[in-house]
Amino acid sequence: MNILNKKILIGLVLLTAFFFTSFGYHKFYMAIYQINYVAAKKRIEITARLFTDDLNVVLEKKYHKKTAIGLVNETAEDEILLKKYIAEHIVFNVNNTKKTIQFMSKEIESNVVVCYFKISEIQKINTFEIQNDMFTEHFSEQQNLIQSTIYGEKKSILLNNNLKTTKIK
Repeated sequence: MNILNKKILIGLVLLTAFFFTSFGYHKFYMAIYQINYVAAKKRIEITARLFTDDLNVVLEKKYHKKTAIGLVNETAEDEILLKKYIAEHIVFNVNNTKKTIQFMSKEIESNVVVCYFKISEIQKINTFEIQNDMFTEHFSEQQNLIQSTIYGEKKSILLNNNLKTTKIK
């Protein structure tokens, strides 16, 4: 290695070290929710993508029990706490009537827990309101991206600690 290449390498190492020590670590908190109205089945189908580590931190803080959602040592009680937490933090109002979401299943994709829900017996949607404050009580930077398709119309809304409810007409 010649002297010029050594200087360039040393410069890159120093620049990299400066970069990583000059800026504080900041984690990105995001969950994604896909909401589709399936008129033929008269139901709303919901998919939630939640980071496994964030989910387990929040469940432990909320219920004072260590959980292992999405991990090999997950228990049936962990899933019960997951369902309870989601039911407490996501509320759907369809045509000004509160609707209960039904947990269908979940799967793990790398470090993400993908949960599937439905709301049955929805004949027609005139107004649709979502209240979602998932994780916001523990992560002030949390963002919940809502992507909806209702009657073919797609909308994306970003909820956060300051905006926890949205209404789609």
